[in-house]
Amino acid sequence: MAGFARARRADTQVLSAADPAVRTERAARRLRGTPVNLNSTSAALLGLLHDGPMTGGQLVAAAQVRLGASWTLTRSQVYRELPSLAAGGYLKAGKQGARSAQPYSLTAAGRRAFAGWLSQPPEPDQSRNPVLLRLGFGSRHSAEQLHSLVQAARGSHEQALAEHRDSLAQLRRDGGDAFAVANAEFGVAYERAVLKWLESVPLG
Repeated sequence: MAGFARARRADTQVLSAADPAVRTERAARRLRGTPVNLNSTSAALLGLLHDGPMTGGQLVAAAQVRLGASWTLTRSQVYRELPSLAAGGYLKAGKQGARSAQPYSLTAAGRRAFAGWLSQPPEPDQSRNPVLLRLGFGSRHSAEQLHSLVQAARGSHEQALAEHRDSLAQLRRDGGDAFAVANAEFGVAYERAVLKWLESVPLG
């Protein structure tokens, strides 16, 4: 019986360790009292939480609506930053709900930290486009390779353009935040510009 109980406890620990919310809470306990220097991801989370308490999954969805055209947040990034922000006193963790989902709310310190981040100049824009990287060595490609590269890029950006148009239309129908609308408009304009540029790429 004792061996069976130990095996059950071990199984429970393994299952719990696989849960993002459980990992987040454990990390928060380890980091308690540790000061936090805001990076772009943590600042984005503080900004999103001005709209009210949210779980990690809800933050990912909210980022897609408000920032999707210009900035993406993955689940791994969100669950990595939340314990640090909670440990620094910028967030307060709520009670775990279904599937161990845990809401986080913004504290007064979090609001001050976000206001401080807004007052700083933004980091330099850094474009890392994999198509541009390959085209930098375009003379090393065969004509067939260049054609495939451009065609694949065109298909990807046409899909992205359709998604940004859908998001923009939804925001306008819902009377969305003016700056979220501006972000979506940027996404549409960017994809149009890339597609226009792809037409000019020499194919050998």
